[in-house]
Amino acid sequence: MRLILLGPPGAGKGTQAQRLVQSHGIVQLSTGDMLRAAVKAETPVGLKAKDIMARGELVPDAVVVAIVSDRIDQPDAANGFILDGFPRTVPQAEALEAMLADKGLALDAVVELKVDEAALLARVENRVREMTAKGEAVRPDDNPEALKTRLSAYRSQTAPLTAYYDGKGMLRTVDGMASIDRVTASIEEVLETAKAAGGRSASAAAAR
Repeated sequence: MRLILLGPPGAGKGTQAQRLVQSHGIVQLSTGDMLRAAVKAETPVGLKAKDIMARGELVPDAVVVAIVSDRIDQPDAANGFILDGFPRTVPQAEALEAMLADKGLALDAVVELKVDEAALLARVENRVREMTAKGEAVRPDDNPEALKTRLSAYRSQTAPLTAYYDGKGMLRTVDGMASIDRVTASIEEVLETAKAAGGRSASAAAAR
């Protein structure tokens, strides 16, 4: 099972990804983690990324895709993976599709967690109030203003991916404002449908 979870910051992608990892025996692939691991392991592409970052430049899409490519070739990704934080833009999505095609692979599903941004902001405001009242430390990035900035970046850079994958007939949307268990159940329903469709496609191809 190879899939992408889409949704703005605070939509619950991390929680759902961990549940899918446990239930399907697949791996969650974070581009940040993969980049750091490649640099530490001093792989050819990791060394290239290290030089780029040392100059204070952004790692280009081609290098990120190469790192993702190396990672999904590893044995623990054989059963499938969830991409976390990648792709972030339509050009990255196109590069990912080409890379997977070269390996004879394809995504099984792209699941969007649809949420109400106003409700997300209200959640953060309530959490900050509760933590402050208890005298607990609040992370610098865990506040309404920081979330507004991240939501704005998501809308401009990543939200266009929904239209891209919808145009390919791959996008499935679930209600991210439902309970955690309900969201999990909805994602599982989407994956079952995708699996069944994949089986029918394989049967049709064999018949031809």
